[in-house]
Amino acid sequence: MTAETTRLASLVSSARYVLWDLDGPICRLFAGYPAHEIAGELVEKIDRLGMGGLLTEQERSSIDPHGPLRAVHERRRGSDLVLELEEWLTRRELEAVPKARPTPFADPLIRTWSSFGVRFAITTNNAAVAASAYVESRGLTDCFPHVYGRTPNLDLMKPNPHCLEEAIKAMGAVPSGTLMIGDAATDLEAARQAGVAFLGYARNESKERLLRGAGAEVVVGSLEQVLDVLRSLS
Repeated sequence: MTAETTRLASLVSSARYVLWDLDGPICRLFAGYPAHEIAGELVEKIDRLGMGGLLTEQERSSIDPHGPLRAVHERRRGSDLVLELEEWLTRRELEAVPKARPTPFADPLIRTWSSFGVRFAITTNNAAVAASAYVESRGLTDCFPHVYGRTPNLDLMKPNPHCLEEAIKAMGAVPSGTLMIGDAATDLEAARQAGVAFLGYARNESKERLLRGAGAEVVVGSLEQVLDVLRSLS
C-alpha cells in the first residue's frame, strides 16, 4: 500500500459528510452540449446586447462559460445584465442535463457510501436546479437532500467557500468530519477556506497536474479507487 493509498483510506474512513462538486466527480455535465459551445453562445449574446466591449480577447475565447460571465460581473456588478446572463446560463445547463454522462463508478460509489450512513451535499458552481435535475435523472435524489449552486451573486462562486459553508450548516456537520470531492483548484481553495478535507478527482493527466500544482495531496484518477476503499471497510 502506497503512502497516498493510505491517505485516501484515511480520508474516506473518517468522512461523515461529503460535499460533491457536480461537473467532474458526479458527471460530465456538458458531454452532449459542450461547454465551449455554450461559452461561444454566451459571448454572442453579450455582443447582441451591445456589451461586447466589456470582454478582453482572452475572455471572448474562453472554453468555460463562467469566464465571460464572471468578466461581465466584475465590470457591471449587480446589474440586470448580469442577472440576465446568469439566468441564460442556467437554462443552458438544464438543456445539458439529458445529454450528461455519469462519471465512471460515480453512481455505485454514491449509493454504496450513502448506505454507510454518510451524508451528502452537492456544492457546485453550476446552477442548483441543474444539479438537482441531474441527480433526479439518475435516481439519486434521496442521496442528495442538500444541493447548493451558483447564485446571482457571482462573488459567492468557488473558490469562495459560501456553498460549502451553507451545506455544512444545513447538514449539521462539523468541518473536521467533512470531505470535499472536486476536480478543480477552485474546489481545493474553497475546501481550505471552509476547513474541510479535500479529495481530488482527475479524469486526465492535465487535471491531475493542475490539482497537484494547487497543492492537492490526494488525487484519484478513477472513483473505483474510492469504491475499493469502501468495500475494504465493509
